[in-house]
Amino acid sequence: MAELNQDSGGGKKGGKIRSKKAGGRVDLTAMVDLAFLLITFFMLTTSINKPNAMDVALPDKNEENPEDRLEVADTRTMTLLLGSNNKIEWYLGEYSSPIEGPEVVDYGKDGIRSVLLQKLKEIPQRAGGDLIVVIRPSDRSTHRNLVDILDEMNIVQAPIYMIGTISEAEIEVLERDGLYNE
Repeated sequence: MAELNQDSGGGKKGGKIRSKKAGGRVDLTAMVDLAFLLITFFMLTTSINKPNAMDVALPDKNEENPEDRLEVADTRTMTLLLGSNNKIEWYLGEYSSPIEGPEVVDYGKDGIRSVLLQKLKEIPQRAGGDLIVVIRPSDRSTHRNLVDILDEMNIVQAPIYMIGTISEAEIEVLERDGLYNE
């Protein structure tokens, strides 16, 4: 049991001898119990921030039947090349004979988002199917660039998108346009 003792100074005053009074006694047990109850309460009721994660559907690694691959029309495919300096180069169709592009844009609502929104409206009318976006990060792009472009895919509600590997010819295009700097 915790207690606080106070001594009264038992010196002589004015020549009179006074009887010694017992000091006041304060029991601190209740305060200590309350402190531990409050600590326990706040520990149990505080919510801990959970990390935000984005679900990405990964393809099956079944390479037994290469004939099972889905052929996609080039008119429905848009490729995004993630370069350095927070820039994106995009083209529509095949690299060797693009239908549109390549064109360099920034991230954000005035850059890639406006292009994606325009193509998401345009392609189903022109090609008869949903737009397929292929994201190809270069080794000079940052992790933040990949997260930002995946966020843009969620913002524009792109139905079909995937992350692919960049080819040597596409790296040459990034070098030509100054997007492959360190």
